[in-house]
Amino acid sequence: MADNRKDLLVVENLTMEFESAKRFLEKKKPSVKAVNDVSFAVKEGETFGLVGESGCGKTTLGKCVVRLLKPTAGKLMFNDDGEWKDLLDLKKQESFELRKKLQIVFQDPYAALNPQHTILEAFDEPMRVHGIGGKDKEARKKLIAEALTRVNLQPDYMYRYPHEFSGGQRQRICVAKALVLQPKMIICDEPVSALDVSVQAQLLNLMKKLQRELGITYIFIAHDLSVVQYMSDRIGVMYLGNMVELADADELYNNPMHPYTEALLSAVPVPVVNAKKERIILEGDVPSPMNPPSGCPFHPRCSKCMEICKQEKPALRETDQQHFIACHLYNGK
Repeated sequence: MADNRKDLLVVENLTMEFESAKRFLEKKKPSVKAVNDVSFAVKEGETFGLVGESGCGKTTLGKCVVRLLKPTAGKLMFNDDGEWKDLLDLKKQESFELRKKLQIVFQDPYAALNPQHTILEAFDEPMRVHGIGGKDKEARKKLIAEALTRVNLQPDYMYRYPHEFSGGQRQRICVAKALVLQPKMIICDEPVSALDVSVQAQLLNLMKKLQRELGITYIFIAHDLSVVQYMSDRIGVMYLGNMVELADADELYNNPMHPYTEALLSAVPVPVVNAKKERIILEGDVPSPMNPPSGCPFHPRCSKCMEICKQEKPALRETDQQHFIACHLYNGK
């Protein structure tokens, strides 16, 4: 079935390179490409999932989208009410006006809130800066109360401090804090990984409900593949800073094509007693991003490695309809 929703964000050839200090006798500073020439698009009102092992560049990519990090190269094109704007090439005032439309929910709800500020103070400052609720403090309080109610918290919780809440409550507060600025897109960086399973389910269902009601777009970053499958419309798989596969969620889980995706999905537990499932064990360690392998970045750990894989890096190509893969096994198909 065709998806007629418009693109909200288009990422083009995004690269984020970090340089470390030059060591003794080294001719140049060593560098790490945390994100390496990544391209994809996110549609209005959808959830785009990003998965991969720790250190694959998921969080760095999310921080680049909200401009907590300035990418080394590439474009971030954002559809601002029909007008396309490059987030990396904005004037100061344009950047300020767009900032509230792109919000992020961090992994650690304990570190995301200032322990010296009440919830009211934490919410009120960005609202004042961006003119949400005008100059009337009571009007802003009303909006804060509405946001807390949306995430199933009592409005009078705004007068409490972060240490008075559980982890699940804090994460819901962080979601509400993003909501009061009326964003178009929220980057969710491992939003449930620090929570108990029952609390995870509550928060995920809440986020889906808010998406249906408000039309918010999510980029959902997580390690838990079952969580990503539940939340996402489409999923991108990253390995060593590269996008290696991208497809609709059901298509990716039912028909994984890249050997790395197959290995990841084989590790997902099956909630059936005595169920038998073939586990694909990846040999070796993840290569150092400071000294990545030539050719395909996955070839040192791939059981299907061919000679061309060691020499030439595969491009991300569309194989089946809307199923993209970077693998020499599917070249020409």
